[in-house]
Amino acid sequence: MKTAPKKAERIPGRTLVGLFTTVEQRKRTMPRHSYVAALIRAGRDAIGCKLAEETGEVIKAVREQDRTRKVKEFCDLFFHAFVLMAHQGLTLDQVEAELARRHGICGLDEKARRKGKRKA
Repeated sequence: MKTAPKKAERIPGRTLVGLFTTVEQRKRTMPRHSYVAALIRAGRDAIGCKLAEETGEVIKAVREQDRTRKVKEFCDLFFHAFVLMAHQGLTLDQVEAELARRHGICGLDEKARRKGKRKA
């Protein structure tokens, strides 16, 4: 069984990149006994429902549960978001590029721009 690297050994983002790489690999090979492959076979709507379920669990954990439970629920949310991204042919690089583009932009200005309503 794998153990997580010690905190000092971890490189930020490496685990997320590794997870997304594994999800993409499972999508390509579609192994019979793979949860990712089963979700991909079930399709966009099924993955979306699972993502919505995990979002609800994050909200519940944030309101009612301890830090360990919150972290676990966020892990589930990220995992299922990665599966939906892979299903849709999106890459982690594309999402990262969009986050980089938005970095330093006021969130309120960005929202107004998307709605076509620029406030002074």
